[in-house]
Amino acid sequence: MTATDAFTPEELDAGEALFGRPWVFIKSVPSLEFLPDPDRPEIAFAGRSNVGKSSLINALVNQHGLARTSNTPGRTQELNFFELPGLPFFMVDMPGYGFAQAPKAKVEQWTRLVKDYLRGRPTLGRVFLLIDARHGLKSADRTVMALMDEAAVSYQTVLTKIDKIKPTDLTRMHQATADELRKHAAAYPTILATSSQTSAGIPELRAEIARIANG
Repeated sequence: MTATDAFTPEELDAGEALFGRPWVFIKSVPSLEFLPDPDRPEIAFAGRSNVGKSSLINALVNQHGLARTSNTPGRTQELNFFELPGLPFFMVDMPGYGFAQAPKAKVEQWTRLVKDYLRGRPTLGRVFLLIDARHGLKSADRTVMALMDEAAVSYQTVLTKIDKIKPTDLTRMHQATADELRKHAAAYPTILATSSQTSAGIPELRAEIARIANG
């Protein structure tokens, strides 16, 4: 199934409405004891360091500075929570996993935080797993996918940076990713392909999140 086939005009409109008002930063969570109360549904964005999570979140909310961006992998070091005032719903920017320009002990701390959050957050409705379209799934992604399969956490793949890849290469990457996802029990079947630079795929991602937020 392609993203083009996955949404009605009404669902796309609902996505635009959800992100038509300003989202706000709530808190950074360095360890699980600082998590907000699990009193509302939430979705999270996961991915390797430098996959473009913060840039994609900023494009999603149409706010340049909501999520901090950097050319240095590993800039996001905590779980960052965002909300839309008046809506009982959280979005979470997770620390990047895999390569990061940071001390080994710090990287291990981020990795534990990610794993513990994925295993134990009862209100986590879906994880959007960001994959750089130029490089595809890597071993670090597969490790996290296996963890989410085991924990029965629903996750959906979002290809990023599609403006930096030829259309024919994107088609091949999309197919290869779909073939691999079929082997994973918790993987959501629809792959979204996005660019934070051109806004390609952003309306579809907004619509997908609106489905979850609106129940």
